[in-house]
Amino acid sequence: MTKQKKYGVWFVWAAIWPASLVYLYLWLSPVIEGNRVEIAAFIILASIVALFPLQIGDHPVFFTQGIAFAVFLYYGLFIEIIVSQVAILALMAKMRLGRTNLHRLPINLFMFLLISVVSAGIYYALGGTHGPSAVNDRGDAVPIVSYALSQIVLNQFSIKFVAKVLYNKEIKWLDKGFAWELLTSSLVLPIGFVLYMVYSEFGMSGIFFVGIPFVFISGMLMLYHNSNQVNTYLRKTSIIGHELTGKLGVKEVLDIFVDRLSELLPVDYIYVYDVKKNKRMELIRFFDRSGEIDFPHIQLSMGQSISGNTWQEGKSVFYKKKSEWSHLENQYTPDRAETVLSVPVERNGEIVGVITIYSTKKRAFLQFQFMILNILGNYLGVAIDNARHYEKTKAESERCALTGLYNYRYFEDHIVNIFKMNQRQERGAPISLVLLDIDHFKRVNDTYGHESGNEVLASLSDRLQEVVGGHGTLARYGGEEFVILLPGYSQSEALKVAHSIRARIIQKPFISKLHIHESHEPVSISVTASIGVATYPDHCEEAFDLIRQADRAMYIGAKQRGRDRVASYKELIETVQ
Repeated sequence: MTKQKKYGVWFVWAAIWPASLVYLYLWLSPVIEGNRVEIAAFIILASIVALFPLQIGDHPVFFTQGIAFAVFLYYGLFIEIIVSQVAILALMAKMRLGRTNLHRLPINLFMFLLISVVSAGIYYALGGTHGPSAVNDRGDAVPIVSYALSQIVLNQFSIKFVAKVLYNKEIKWLDKGFAWELLTSSLVLPIGFVLYMVYSEFGMSGIFFVGIPFVFISGMLMLYHNSNQVNTYLRKTSIIGHELTGKLGVKEVLDIFVDRLSELLPVDYIYVYDVKKNKRMELIRFFDRSGEIDFPHIQLSMGQSISGNTWQEGKSVFYKKKSEWSHLENQYTPDRAETVLSVPVERNGEIVGVITIYSTKKRAFLQFQFMILNILGNYLGVAIDNARHYEKTKAESERCALTGLYNYRYFEDHIVNIFKMNQRQERGAPISLVLLDIDHFKRVNDTYGHESGNEVLASLSDRLQEVVGGHGTLARYGGEEFVILLPGYSQSEALKVAHSIRARIIQKPFISKLHIHESHEPVSISVTASIGVATYPDHCEEAFDLIRQADRAMYIGAKQRGRDRVASYKELIETVQ
């Protein structure tokens, strides 16, 4: 919520709320004399019950409406307002609102005042009365039931209205909050009605007969809800763990982890650090719910900031407010942060990372959420280890061990995928392919030895990468054959790349240290290559046809015409014609 809206909330509350209470008191003239002790007992009971809320999302659901219901039926609107308003103050005190969230107090006070007045208006319009005679015959059920239903509907409408107008949130009318409101109201309002009946019959003692069980019921509902909430979190945590154990790379693991964590816990900032070999810790993932902070490039030493301190201490920490961790504050901690959870990520008994999450609210996290983050930290450590093994195995299966380039298996899958992506577009871009083969490579092996031949292949791959850079996909396609896929390149552009490759090959000889000659000095080996070029859709329609056409251009247009040259499939066609 913006500062302007917060100021507006306080202004509207200050202008309307006190004046409304005074006006209602003068208009309704409630009978307080002789009932002070009973009214005080109801206020105390409602305040105690308010200390056992259910936290549904950002909104606490509490059970004082049952007590307020009994008070309304017996004493009328004004006393019910007093009981409800004091109960809200007790709830807000329990939640320990910080300065950033203090605006929630006037919102709730004003919202419940409005709900009380509108519900009472419906009750009076249907002929409802107060006191022991509020329930005399069956006809009194209509205003009583209407009052109870209007309380539920107006409460949910008010919550959604505030979320939409003041917080700009997307809303669902039928959500978990509404379901819990119906469930708790169906239990609490009948008890409130029983409280009214017993109080009407027995007076003060009736408050204790029904009020004490009411407090126990509130506590039991809160414990049940909290237990159910913990089970839900554990189930979601297990699902995240399963997601992280899939065939994923490190980047994918980190992306999934941060995305799921931001959905699971009420976080405003997430920092994921990786411990480096130089005894420094580097930020590798960052999340800011507000979107105001760009990815910060942070490196911490041991003991520096909250995350560095977690690394140094080797244990998880839970700070409920800023005053508890202010001694660790520095330029790397968010300005508005209050609650902090920080856990080390361990693997094989060694700390390999740190996860630190912040909320701008005080006491934003519960103890079980601290436990959840520790579990997720363990999952992340295992998942990153598995991801690195997966990446290594995948690289070994996709790469040539000698040159480090992609192998033919990877390349053939890759070219098929490129063609599929290209054909899904309305106007597919051209795709060119350059295929080269080293001339007389057998002579190199026979003259200098196979180890020298391997040196030439490795050095040639380096030169090819210098020419191609990140503009295409380079692979070792066979023994001494190399292939370059150039998506988006026309035939003329691909020919320029091919000529640059040929020039780079003949520019200077290759150096071999592992030759079979008697001399221990390095020898220079000059080689040339025959290069063929083909382009889609000019020369073919399918992926493997593109490879075949470039192969024909290389052998017929370059090899058979003297080698050490570049030939295109277009030239080959024109010659045949």
